[in-house]
Amino acid sequence: MVSLFVPLGVIFAASLVTLSSVAFDRSVLQAIWGTLGLGVMIAFRFFDWRAVFNQAWLVRALYGIAIALLVLVYFTAPEIRNVRGWFDWGPVHFQPVELMKAALVLIFAHYFSRKHVAIAHWKTLITSFLYFAIPAGLVALQPDLGSALVLFGIWFGFILVSGLPRNRLVFLVGLGAVGSLVLWNFIFQDYQRARIVGVFYPERDQLGINYSVAQSKIAIGSAGWWGKGYGQGSQTQLKFLTEPATDFIFPAFVEEWGLLGGFLVLGAFFALLFRILSVGLRAERNVEKFICLGTATVFAWQCILNIGSALGLFPVVGVTFPFLSYGGSSLLTNFFLLGIVNAIAVRS
Repeated sequence: MVSLFVPLGVIFAASLVTLSSVAFDRSVLQAIWGTLGLGVMIAFRFFDWRAVFNQAWLVRALYGIAIALLVLVYFTAPEIRNVRGWFDWGPVHFQPVELMKAALVLIFAHYFSRKHVAIAHWKTLITSFLYFAIPAGLVALQPDLGSALVLFGIWFGFILVSGLPRNRLVFLVGLGAVGSLVLWNFIFQDYQRARIVGVFYPERDQLGINYSVAQSKIAIGSAGWWGKGYGQGSQTQLKFLTEPATDFIFPAFVEEWGLLGGFLVLGAFFALLFRILSVGLRAERNVEKFICLGTATVFAWQCILNIGSALGLFPVVGVTFPFLSYGGSSLLTNFFLLGIVNAIAVRS
């Protein structure tokens, strides 16, 4: 139990310290959401959730609720930063796609635990693809490309470890290449294309499309080993660094606490992933193994996209760093998944 909480505590402490420096009110809200999430995680230790997965309709019901909320948010929610992705309930903003990430992990864990033997059958592949494609399409309409990429990562992660034959995998990669061309020519908006092009030409338009990445690199590059100190980050405190509480919280943390602080957070995050996968390896049932795999996939893929965006390796897609970035919806979802993993560890 301790081995899950120790790296989690390091990451969350870094989150609260950074948020208190850049936006104190958000650090208070983050602490509240974190306390609630921790309560959920501990409560799962005493709940035998395994009975839920004996009832396939319960998992499908959660998935259906998440789909309904994605439809509802698109037609009823106000635009926030040009995206219709949040329900605005006064001081609370709820993002349904976060619930969908958890629902997709659970429904894939249930599905592949029964179908992994028949993974080479086209019916199995197409059904699993539809489970991902329907919510991903709804999220892309908002438009929220980053979250759609996370949903894709969940599906592809399950596909990779489910024993898919090499010829089927090669075909899917080729199909993905064709799909990328379709997205580029018919789906992506101009600013999305510009962000992708900006990855290959970072020196261009540093006051426009590449501004956020340029400031992020300055924040990280000027930090040194020890950083500039709490509340002393010039790029962060002078508001040059955009979204320092969410998308670019890692550069904000590194600027004030240095490369050593950044390596500490990344080390804690990798330790958390290792612990999740270790729990999965010791789990007794396939569904438990797949839940741990899916949880690790969600966390790892979001971390890769977040840091990759901050370093200019990927386009800026607005994906949060699990347990580090500010956000009640994402934090509660992450604690929910981690709570299930903790319950598996206790019962294994």
